[in-house]
Amino acid sequence: MTSYCGAPPHPYDWVFRWNLDPILLVALGLAVVVALRSRYPRLALAAVGTLALAFVSPLCAVSVALFSARAVHHVLIVAVAAPLAALASPGRESRYLGVAFLVSTATLWVWHLPSLYDRALDDTLLYWVMQASLLTTATWFWRELFAAPPVPAALVSVLGMAQMGMLGAVLTFAREPLYAAHAGTTLPWGLDQVADQQLAGLVMWVPGVIPYALATALIVRRAWSRIAVAT
Repeated sequence: MTSYCGAPPHPYDWVFRWNLDPILLVALGLAVVVALRSRYPRLALAAVGTLALAFVSPLCAVSVALFSARAVHHVLIVAVAAPLAALASPGRESRYLGVAFLVSTATLWVWHLPSLYDRALDDTLLYWVMQASLLTTATWFWRELFAAPPVPAALVSVLGMAQMGMLGAVLTFAREPLYAAHAGTTLPWGLDQVADQQLAGLVMWVPGVIPYALATALIVRRAWSRIAVAT
């Protein structure tokens, strides 16, 4: 199988597998220009840098071989790049927090359905539909979250943490390989497919929930500061 990021690499050559797709590089360059003109350029540039790490660095190629690397890839998109982009371009008020949460959660879960995930890795167009939908829905969610009043924002942030942890738990405790796209690609790395799948679940279950926990702490801190000023 050959996906957008190329053939599955081996442990001895993955470090050389940079993705220098000219269309991607031009898109990232344009994103840098937009970031420099944003309200908070450092945050915007950090978001673009995170996307470059996900799509240009060897992580792109490794994610073809290891589902655990794909989990890191997705966490970078929905839980690092997306909130940074949302903070760089904050919304004034939140009107659709619940809808944004449901849509972004459904998008993340749907793309982890085995049949759809396998097709996305084998079809460049569908691959980019997956990445774009993950990024846009997650950014929408984070913008709504950061603009919402403290109480609903904190509650939804906890729900976001819970859904990421639940997806991680599903992958961690699955006893059979779920994704045909990774059949055999994990063996050169010293992992059978189930072990790699379990590692992917742990990535989502532990580091994947940290951004949501940090967001909850930030929201509570802001609310406390407002109460302190008011009193």
